[in-house]
Amino acid sequence: MIGQFFCEKNNVKTTPSVMIYPTNPIPAYLWEGKMETKAIAGRVAKSIPDSSTKITKENIDTFLATEPTKPKIFLFSNKKAPPTLFKALSSETVFRRTVKFGFVSESEADVVNRFKIKKFPTILKQQGGKLELKDKDFYKGDISFGSLKEWINLFSESGMGDKLQGSGAQEESIEEAKPWLVQEVPELTGKSSNDICFKGEGLCVIYLKDGEVSSAETEMLTSLSKKFTSQLSDRGAKMKWMWMNLQTETSFKELFEPEQMPSAVVFNPHKRLRFTKLDHGEDGEIKGDEQGLSKLMDKVLGGDARFKMVPGQKLPSFATRDTGKGKGKSEL
Repeated sequence: MIGQFFCEKNNVKTTPSVMIYPTNPIPAYLWEGKMETKAIAGRVAKSIPDSSTKITKENIDTFLATEPTKPKIFLFSNKKAPPTLFKALSSETVFRRTVKFGFVSESEADVVNRFKIKKFPTILKQQGGKLELKDKDFYKGDISFGSLKEWINLFSESGMGDKLQGSGAQEESIEEAKPWLVQEVPELTGKSSNDICFKGEGLCVIYLKDGEVSSAETEMLTSLSKKFTSQLSDRGAKMKWMWMNLQTETSFKELFEPEQMPSAVVFNPHKRLRFTKLDHGEDGEIKGDEQGLSKLMDKVLGGDARFKMVPGQKLPSFATRDTGKGKGKSEL
């Protein structure tokens, strides 16, 4: 009787028939295509919502910095779009609230290299912002919905992804996120300047570029940062590494007056504003590369560097950047 009522209500007149119930608010409908597994499965797969983020070099830092209490699950794939299994996991009732899912195509070479991924598919959990090895957890089980759900649930059920209540901590929106806090070598801009350079202890090592920094340069700077951080660990000194686009920050280009590009300065933002810059030599033979920057650091740490005072002890104005709020939302 119940079955008859159900069929009449949904206009099912013959058997076998298939009713498909997509997620709300899409209404249920009677399947009118071929009664074949492949065809029906394909239609159902298209109905599964995708709550994952397609990761690119432009949004990776914002993705890591936004909602920092939530663990991030990454799928690195040689496919162009996330598979049904990953879409289903990202839209699972609990995971949608407590975990963030990122899909990375092999074609996103900068992101792949940053995570040091060598094979596809690779699935990993990233906890925290900076990509330290200790914060990564690689999935080594069967790639099936049940197995992956059980593995992800270990991080989800621990409460990592829930918003912190009563502690004053708040989840950051995309607009409020500070991607420079999760970058090994962040860009020095008006917004990031206090967090990464001018407030707090230490000197600022600023790599100067006439344009964007490349992934190879970022790797070089990261390597130098770790090298000199290790050397300074027992001396109480601190060096903060960053880069600046002088094509955009023209006022700082006038202040630093680099002899060639790329170049570098070490900036002391405490008490008296002053800086020392990379000496490229009489014939420009010293380049702004790993060897040149190492010489600059050795000179500073050895007490042989000559610092120049900032005129009037007033910093130049930073360039006004396009916030791109609407763009950010559409990208993520």
